[in-house]
Amino acid sequence: MSKQQYRSEMGIMGDILDVTMEGGRNGVIVSAISRKANLSHYAVLDKCEKLVEAGLVDSVKNDRNRLFMMTEKGVRFFQEFRRFQSLVESMNLRY
Repeated sequence: MSKQQYRSEMGIMGDILDVTMEGGRNGVIVSAISRKANLSHYAVLDKCEKLVEAGLVDSVKNDRNRLFMMTEKGVRFFQEFRRFQSLVESMNLRY
């Protein structure tokens, strides 16, 4: 049996940003992030709060849901993060 690989916090944040980026200007609800990033509802809320505090993601409450969407700063960060990921993967490093 192989040893399970766990994601780092950086990897988790990257997955959340990836899902949020896909949501575009419409934003994405917590349950969609939870499902696509394979995280619990509360873990998503905790991580998204950190991203909001960093100014990478905005949080908007509508009638029934809380939506998260990328800020301009978040989009720029995500593009740089993707470049970083590619470099790390090309070096066969785990982040």
